[in-house]
Amino acid sequence: MSAITRDEVAHLARLSRLALADEELDHFAAQLDVIIGAVARVAEVAADDIPPSSHALPLTNVYRPDEVRPGLTPKEALAAAPAVEDDRFRVPRILGEEA
Repeated sequence: MSAITRDEVAHLARLSRLALADEELDHFAAQLDVIIGAVARVAEVAADDIPPSSHALPLTNVYRPDEVRPGLTPKEALAAAPAVEDDRFRVPRILGEEA
């Protein structure tokens, strides 16, 4: 017994605003049936005593400690800028907004 019918595929196509030919409906019904079967097999394997996980191995992020280091002064940061205005980088207006 197929898990998804041709009519259900046609309904999904309408909801998705996809124009599918009759041959495509049959083709996608078969493909979706295989996908639904694969998901059902995974659901059978999943046990309540196994916690959900996103990876097979536990992952730990390794970060370096935050250390305060000297940065650029505003003058140094703006030294190579093509245009500066009020101690800021001047960039071309792109949204047409009033200043």
